[in-house]
Amino acid sequence: MSSLDAPHQITFPPLMSGEAVAPGAVFQTAVMRAAAGCDAGLVVYALAEAEISGAIVFAPEVPLRQAVAMLPLCGVGFQNALGALAPPELAVHLDWDGGLRINGASCGRLHLFAETTDADAVPDWLIVGFELPLLPATDDVGNQPDRTYLFMEGCAEVEPPHLMEAWARHTLNWINRWEEPAGARALAVDWRGMAHGVGEELTRDDTSGVARTGTFLGVDEDFGMLLRDADGTHLIPLTTLIEDTP
Repeated sequence: MSSLDAPHQITFPPLMSGEAVAPGAVFQTAVMRAAAGCDAGLVVYALAEAEISGAIVFAPEVPLRQAVAMLPLCGVGFQNALGALAPPELAVHLDWDGGLRINGASCGRLHLFAETTDADAVPDWLIVGFELPLLPATDDVGNQPDRTYLFMEGCAEVEPPHLMEAWARHTLNWINRWEEPAGARALAVDWRGMAHGVGEELTRDDTSGVARTGTFLGVDEDFGMLLRDADGTHLIPLTTLIEDTP
């Protein structure tokens, strides 16, 4: 299936709209549309034979330190979407830094972009996107035992257009819940149930760019990582995951 076929097969929920682009152009296009002032809820996506990718444009009304919760929120939305379409035995987990895991192995990831990196500023726009490999580019996959592909995990019947549609729908549902008084807590509870690596030793860069290795204790109210080493417990804000715009 080519990305050009997708507009006739995907129906986005109210308050969302879609734009199909060529594979490899999703994040750049989403940033361009956001910077030009597009409406929030635009979903830019590409459906290719070996990989699908999508990105949602947000217009936050809260400071960046809170708005970046859209990264785990979109991750929970993805897990809900794939869980509804895939075989029930499929295990989908989320890395704190955006990695997606299927049956324990790495399978794509989420990306975070924003108009500013000032944690106290309200960004004009924020974008969360994902890329998900469906099939390996070559037959030689033995050198990457920690990576997998959706269709190799018993999900060959999952249709990419339906997954993209479901991701948008479940993510919108979580946005509506997040805006409720207890929404952030509900999101945190669900995310923790899907989080990978809690209690394990991880290495992450702190706000100064220093790599710290310690035990991943969990997250604070803004989903910042709590990492404990010999010097104590360190907070690594989710804002450190904002990527340079493509």
